[in-house]
Amino acid sequence: MNVNSPRTPRSRTVRPSLLALALSSVIGGGIALAGPLTPPAGPVTSTYKTLTEVEPRIAINATNTPGDANSLFMITQPGSYYLTGNITGVAGRHGVEIAASGVTLDLMGFDLSGLPASLDGVSATVSNLTNITVRNGSVRAWGDEGVDLGTNSADNSAVIDVRASGNAGSGITTDDGCTITGCSAYNNTGDGILTGFGCTITGCSATNNSANGIVTSSSCTITACSASSNTGSGISTGFGCMITECTASYNGTGIATDDGCTITGCTAIENTGSGISTGFGCMITECTASFNGTGIATASGCTISNCTARSNTLDGIRVTSGCVVLANACLFNGNGGSGAGIHATSSDNRIEGNNCTGADRGIDVDSAGNIIIKNTCSGNISNWEIAVGNVCLVILATPTVAAISGDSGGLSPGSTNPNANFTY
Repeated sequence: MNVNSPRTPRSRTVRPSLLALALSSVIGGGIALAGPLTPPAGPVTSTYKTLTEVEPRIAINATNTPGDANSLFMITQPGSYYLTGNITGVAGRHGVEIAASGVTLDLMGFDLSGLPASLDGVSATVSNLTNITVRNGSVRAWGDEGVDLGTNSADNSAVIDVRASGNAGSGITTDDGCTITGCSAYNNTGDGILTGFGCTITGCSATNNSANGIVTSSSCTITACSASSNTGSGISTGFGCMITECTASYNGTGIATDDGCTITGCTAIENTGSGISTGFGCMITECTASFNGTGIATASGCTISNCTARSNTLDGIRVTSGCVVLANACLFNGNGGSGAGIHATSSDNRIEGNNCTGADRGIDVDSAGNIIIKNTCSGNISNWEIAVGNVCLVILATPTVAAISGDSGGLSPGSTNPNANFTY
């Protein structure tokens, strides 16, 4: 080894990644230190929010909402109120008494639990209040109603996401023009849900109440609700109501309405009385009624179309006079009793395009003056029982003698009359 050979100098090259890191640190540090060198003019003030700004509502407590001889807590001014804990009932008192219009009461998911000698859980106690909302909590075991906005007519009010159970009166009551949304009423001694005129009930359930499940006055809308195992009717309405996509099962009567109502897309099953029962001039479309006493029963001037009535103890569909019974499927009625697929008890009915099978009587018409066309009956003990004086042609269709495969085959049913009814 030559000790005099020149040494290779160390590389003075700086890695690009290290240089970039250093520059970013300097630049970042400069930005972090940048800012105004003089404070703003004026006194120094807090940047924190007050409790009122954080929670701009009023807590229900002995200071803000002191009770009286009839209530544990009492709201006397409009505003937004909320619970901060559960409430336990006391004999002779309401849980929360509302004595002013324009009140929103948020139960905040808490439980109002009463006892037999108590009054209502939540109650509007002054006549003719308006614009009250009660929401989001449990109201149970009170000595009268769970939520009572009906006795003193608190109109244009709302009950939202409330569970009412085991109350000695009704679960939830309201007066006219109210909305009830997402509520449940279970095992109340009175009605589950009870409303006045012009109300809307959506997405609610009423189960095992000792009176009726859901009860309304006139001109109400009931949508996507369930009523089961109530002693009276599952759903019961006044005149001019609309009931859509509801179910009613194991009640006395499933759905019962007054005159001029519309029932669409509903299911009634296993009710002791009628599955669906209406007054005059109603329309029932695309409904199913199975395993009831009578499937669908109407007063005069009604239209029943595109429904299914199956395995009811008595008649599948029963009408009085002036009705249109169109394109329904009625099968296996008179199930354990004596019944017809379709039974018309009076005159001026039009019975058209229905299929009735497997009953004691397929189509049974008691009086003269009806028209019965384009129907088919098969497999009933008696396919047709038509009184004298009706317009009706029945043809015994001839079955094919061989299977059909391909583009042709079979026999004419036995008539080219477009209004003929066929037995097959």
